[in-house]
Amino acid sequence: MLGLKAGRAVLDLRTASRRMASVRALSTANPLPATFLRGGTSKGIFLRRSDLPKDPADWTPIFQGIMGSPDPQYRRQLNGMGGGVSSLSKICVVGPPSAPERTSKVDVEYTFVQVGIDDGALDLSGNCGNLSSMIGVFAVDEGMCTPRAVDNKLATVRFYNTNTSKVIDTTFPVTSSDGQLVPTLDNPEVEMAGVPGKASRIVLQFVNPAGARTGKLLPTGNAVDTLDVAVDSSLRFQIPASLVDATNPTVFISSNHLSRVLGGDGEILTATHYTSPDVERVLERIRQAGAERMGLDPSAKAQPKIAVLSEPGEKDASDIVIHAFSMGVLHKAVPMTVGLCLGVAAGVKGTLAHEIVSKARSSRAQGERGMVRIRHPGGVVEVGAEFADDGTVRNAQVVRTGRRLMKGVVWW
Repeated sequence: MLGLKAGRAVLDLRTASRRMASVRALSTANPLPATFLRGGTSKGIFLRRSDLPKDPADWTPIFQGIMGSPDPQYRRQLNGMGGGVSSLSKICVVGPPSAPERTSKVDVEYTFVQVGIDDGALDLSGNCGNLSSMIGVFAVDEGMCTPRAVDNKLATVRFYNTNTSKVIDTTFPVTSSDGQLVPTLDNPEVEMAGVPGKASRIVLQFVNPAGARTGKLLPTGNAVDTLDVAVDSSLRFQIPASLVDATNPTVFISSNHLSRVLGGDGEILTATHYTSPDVERVLERIRQAGAERMGLDPSAKAQPKIAVLSEPGEKDASDIVIHAFSMGVLHKAVPMTVGLCLGVAAGVKGTLAHEIVSKARSSRAQGERGMVRIRHPGGVVEVGAEFADDGTVRNAQVVRTGRRLMKGVVWW
């Protein structure tokens, strides 16, 4: 009876906490000033930090209302701005540097929020590489900062990501209008896989990206670990995995190993396999096992990510093929932080990624080169990583495009 009363007390405290958050949120303007932007292969709502409650714990009812979550029955988020998939259920909160010591080092800072489609949970455990490409553009548009460097009609904005405690640079074209710098996004320079047409080149560079969550590039110290996985009482197995933390932590496994776990003999896996509920369940258990080994919370759905790697075909000029999962679902392209993490992993000897890339390049007599060509379900992306002589990662970079979609107010 005492245990039951204690349980009720905990439940009452949680309910009271949620009610207080809702009460504090009511003091926030409704509708809120907002901008809707595409960055890479994601779209999201961009908000000013000053328009929100100071405590992120009070953001939940606001962000749920904006996105149309929770939506466990239909998973379409038709009651909000979300699109029913993880790449369209994102919010970025941007503001000036919050710590005095950062003021001279970065122009702005931002927090990325993944909004759960089914449950409406806010996940602040990781970053979004695609939407990071538009933080500088948004900050300049909103008058939050002046780019710290302008050279040959290119401007660079440096910002701090609170999720990963990392510094990121974005460089993009600008023009001058009435003495003000205006980001130019419609130059026909670059075409991205998954997005029709050409647009301005936005260079996204993650400075010192290793250890974004765990503090180490290889959280276990190993290039490959063997994970013990229990899906249920009838399915238990071991599988090799490379646990890498760069820009965002990721669990990398090979398609050959996964095929054997699924009862095949190294057969080629297709999208039909990856979208099977049974396979998704197996991959989630592998992800959770990897999270535990990395010292991360296995119940956090957004981090770490999990990705399946395979060798490119004989006539494929790519270095490696990836099928990445976000929030338990096969991504239609690749989460950019996962792509960047893979680019870094490919440069670390002994990892599954390094083995696949080295084999692909040797078969083409190509040898080493700077950029790694990654084939994903939506096309090909090139990512780069620069290493110091001692093996530390100086930076990871990728080219993205973006577009302004809407500026106005959003109801929550």
